This record gives sequence, structure tokens and C-alpha cells, in this order.
Amino acid sequence: MSGESDLIHRILVIDDNPSIHDDYRKILAGHAAGKVSAAEAALFGEQPPAVERPTFDVDSAMQGRDGVERARAALTEGRPYSVAFVDMRMPPGWDGVETIEHLWAVDPEIQVVVCSAYTDYDWLELLTRLGHSDKLIVVKKPFEPIEILQCASALSRKWANARALRQHVESLERVVTDRTRGLEAANRKLRHLASHDSLTGLPNRLLLDDRISQTIAQADRQSHEFAILVIDLDRFKVVNDSLGHRAGDELLREVAQRLKSAVRTVDTTARLGGDEFVILLGPPITESEAYAVAHRVIELMEPSMRLLGLDVHTSPSIGMAFYPHDGRTADTLLARADAAMYTAKERGRNNVQRYAAGMSAGTQDRVRLESELHEALHGGQFELLYQPKVDTATGRINSAEALIRWRHPERGLLLPADFIGIADDCGLLDDIGEWVLHEACRQAKAWQDEGLPRLRVAVNLAPSQFRLTNLVNQIRRALDAVQLDPQLLEVELTESAVMSDAEESILILEAISSMGVLVSVDDFGTGYSSMSYLRRFPIDKLKIDRCFVEEMTRRSEDASIVRAIISLAHSLRLKVIAEGVETPEQLALLADLGCDQYQGFFFSPAVAADQFTALVRQSQANRPAGEEDDANRTQSKLAALGRRA
Repeated sequence: MSGESDLIHRILVIDDNPSIHDDYRKILAGHAAGKVSAAEAALFGEQPPAVERPTFDVDSAMQGRDGVERARAALTEGRPYSVAFVDMRMPPGWDGVETIEHLWAVDPEIQVVVCSAYTDYDWLELLTRLGHSDKLIVVKKPFEPIEILQCASALSRKWANARALRQHVESLERVVTDRTRGLEAANRKLRHLASHDSLTGLPNRLLLDDRISQTIAQADRQSHEFAILVIDLDRFKVVNDSLGHRAGDELLREVAQRLKSAVRTVDTTARLGGDEFVILLGPPITESEAYAVAHRVIELMEPSMRLLGLDVHTSPSIGMAFYPHDGRTADTLLARADAAMYTAKERGRNNVQRYAAGMSAGTQDRVRLESELHEALHGGQFELLYQPKVDTATGRINSAEALIRWRHPERGLLLPADFIGIADDCGLLDDIGEWVLHEACRQAKAWQDEGLPRLRVAVNLAPSQFRLTNLVNQIRRALDAVQLDPQLLEVELTESAVMSDAEESILILEAISSMGVLVSVDDFGTGYSSMSYLRRFPIDKLKIDRCFVEEMTRRSEDASIVRAIISLAHSLRLKVIAEGVETPEQLALLADLGCDQYQGFFFSPAVAADQFTALVRQSQANRPAGEEDDANRTQSKLAALGRRA
């Protein structure tokens, strides 16, 4: 409010004398005009000159009961009275004291002024009966107008300040309450996040360990058994790498729901990370009941899941361990159930195995290999062997495929099948792929420096490596590091990796091909190529999968598939290479069908770089003078178009 003259409060006057109400209004509502009457002068004395003063909204009641009802109604309307002027004697109804008692019972905050010429109570009696001495003032009649005005102004201001303070405190209390509730909710959320997997909402390893500890204590008290099932999804990496992490996350959420529906509410379904889940079957549980749950999980996984418009199937490999027979601690039980799970994978996947003595050796070996892989990458234990790619018509080597081997200090030379899957699981596959790329480029440049013909080296890209955002820069760095002509590098990608996101693949392949690097599709015929996309891909070669080559001399169906692939490739102006050629009969048939190149044990297995050098020199010994190298004759599709333009 801008000033005291703007202050308007509601005032209640309770008095059985009608003329008194007019006097109150003249004083409080500002309606006095000119001189006062003789009776007023006798009652109030001479009035001072009129001055600017606050005004009030004045209501009247002739009896105490009526006044209390007015106070009740005002409170209900949300417009309470700030001050009540109450006469002490109001026959035949309540007297002033009784009126005030009822008034404060309705509105304990109202300020009261007792105005009376006579009273049957002294001040101490009033205080004893009414209390609230801080809200009670006694004014004797006849009174000065200024007394009434000052009482009304001061008490209204006091009432307003108390009301404002009370509202402020209530507001602060609401803020504190809201913030306390917010903190409690945040703490609950933090506790939930600390103990649950953010993707699936399932308990995580922290909460699972606690539940296993509680279950062990319960099982010991009641002499019961319980079971732990470790569940790993088969071929989840294929889905994740082919369809992307968003599809992989959606798959994991769906799997979590299916696993929860397979167990009782008293059991615990948890996610440890990646595609590994755990089910804790509380006691008492028998072996047959645990097997029944495991088989129910397998059944629930059978229906396909719709991801990115594709029906995707996944299956679980399940390992099972029992307390106390297979272990008496959470770590031991989980490790042995994990070992049983890997046994289930080795026995064909999509099955359940219970832990048996000796199973842990394989798991421990896998963990050891993971640790040793990190050392191998930084310790120079990897090496590349090179398998010749041979011209079917001339029998001369025109390129090589780089194949990685691990020279393990204790286990000897390990093939990719022994460690690539583990490298993929522990996140090292992309780093290893980058090392292969750089080493292959270095070796190709070294052969040039040795005076060998311009030999192209092919490098396999893993699906995850193909999807790296910096793949093109990675290839360019490898070429620039040794100043290798991009025409001497070829990248091989599996059909499924290329087709997982065809539109994105086109952009990546165009960037690679524009550099001058050749692109080959490996394992062709085993995936799900779309002919329309195959026509749009800037690829240069199709590589026939060995599964067709193996049987083509014995199965006419496979020979027909090989013939169709060769015909398709040539119609698209692509070269064709067959892998896995091991017999002269296979080579002869491929030559008849017009296959351009082949590789396989019939000519040579993968060999070290110096042995490959010797093979090339021998292959080139009878080469006609002036014959152009294959690396010069074959250019990447987009680079060749650029040169012609």
C-alpha cells in the first residue's frame, strides 16, 4: 500500500445501541460532516479539526450471537475482520465477555476492543477469563474519536503484519516441505540408480550381491538350496553391430521383460552389463524346478522381436549353479554359473547347463586371454600373414589378403578364431583392426621398395570398425603414414555388415572408393543382399563364400549358385574372387565359369611376408614382357569415374 490513508480493513462493531454504530462509521468510515450534535459532544467531547485519516469497511451487529456469525461468514469468504469493537453489556443476549469467547473460538486472530461505560469485570478478571492479552484493549465510554481511530489503525496494522508474517512463514514452510520432498525424491532416485540398471530398470550387480547375501543367510537358517542362473544372449554382437546400438538397447529391454515374466515375484532378475543377465531363484528350489525355469526362459525367447522393421530372433545360453553344493559365496556361485554358461555356448547355444567340476577352467582361460590381449596389442605380439590371390587364367599372384595371427609367448601362434571373439567382447577389436590396417599398408609399401610388382593388399574390416565415424580418416592416415598409393589397398566387408544400414553404407563406401581404395564384399551369398542396393554400392569385387566352393564339384545346386554370382557380378562390371579353393577340380570349374581370381590352400596358405615375396617372384618369373599389373588395370569404381571425368 502507498500510505496509511490507503489502508482499508474490515471492522466489526457489536453493540446493542443503534446510534453508536453511526458514530463508529463517522469515525472509521470517514463520513463525519461538519459539527457534531450536542449529544455527540456530550458523549465524545469536542472533536478536533478534521485531518486526513485511514478509512475502514465497517459492519455492524446488534447482539453478540449475530456478530459471531458475521465473523464466521467473513472468514469463510476469505475476507476476515481485523478488529472487533465489542460492548460489554448487550441484554438480553450474550454479554461482551461471552461474545468475545465465541468470537475467538471462530477467529482467534481478530483483535478486540472492549468499549463500555460499565463493566462487571475488572482487567484481571478479563485476562483470566479470556486470555489473549496481546489481542485485547479496553476503552471506556465516552471516548474520543481519536481513541477509536488509533485503536482501529494500530490494531489493524498489527493484525495485517501478523497475517503477513504468518503467510510468509507458511510460504517458507511450503518451500521447505517441497524442497524436502524433492530431495527425498532425488535421494530415492539416486538410490535406485545406484542399485539398478539404467537401461532395463533391473537390479544391477550391487543389488544382486546384496540379495544373494540375504538369500545365503536365509538358506543357512532354513537348510534350503537356491539356484543362480547366468544368461547370455547368443549372437547379440551381430544385432548390435548390424542394426546399431539403439536396436541393441531395445532388444535388451525386451529381453529384460521376458526374463521377469519367467520367474516368481520373490525371485530376482538382474543385468550385470552387456547382454549378460542373472536370475536368482530363492529358496527352497529343487534342481528340477530350476531347470523348468531355465527352459521357460528359452521358450520365452523363441518369438521374434521387431527391431527397425526386421523380425530379429535371439536365444539364450544358460549356466546354472546351486548353493551350497556349487559354492558358498556370491562370487563363487556367479563364477561357476558363468562357467556353465560358456559350456552351454560351446555345446550349441540355446541350452542350459549345470555347473560341473572342470568347467571353470575354460572361463578362467577366457579371462586370462582378455588380459593378455591388451598386452599383445601394445607389446607387438600380433603379426600378419598373407594369402596370395591368384589370377585364374594365368596362375600369377596379383594381390594378397592380410590375415592376423597372435604370436602368444606361451601358446604359440593363435588363429583369429581363438581370440577375435574375445577381442570383440572386451572392446579391443577396433584397435586391433586399426593396427592391421597400418601394418598392411606398411608391408605393401615395403614390397614396392623391394622392387616387387605393384601388389594390392586386402584388409578385412569388422562390422563395428566399418561403422566408426573416423574410419575414412583412419584409412587415410594409414596410407599417408607410408605414402602408399590408395590403389594398392583393398578393404573387405561382409555382406551382412554392408546391408545392416544400406543407406549409411553407401555414404561410407563412396568416401572410401573416392579415395581410390578398392572395396570388396566378402562371404557373398550368405547374407541378405538387395539387388537394388548392390547396384548402388560403389564396390569393385564380390568374394564367393567358401561354403559354395567346397561343394560345387559335388553338388550341382552350389555350382549353379557360383555360376549365378559370377554372372551377376560381371553384369555389374565387378570382378569375382573365390575363396577356399583346395582342389584342382574346384579350380578347373571356376575357370570354366569365368571366375577372375581365387585363393586357397590349393595354391598356398597364408604365409609370412618373406615367404610371400618368394612366391611372388616365382609367380612373376614367366610373366610376358610388358604385361600390366593387376593393380594398374583395376581401379576403384568412383576413382575411375573421376579420372574419366
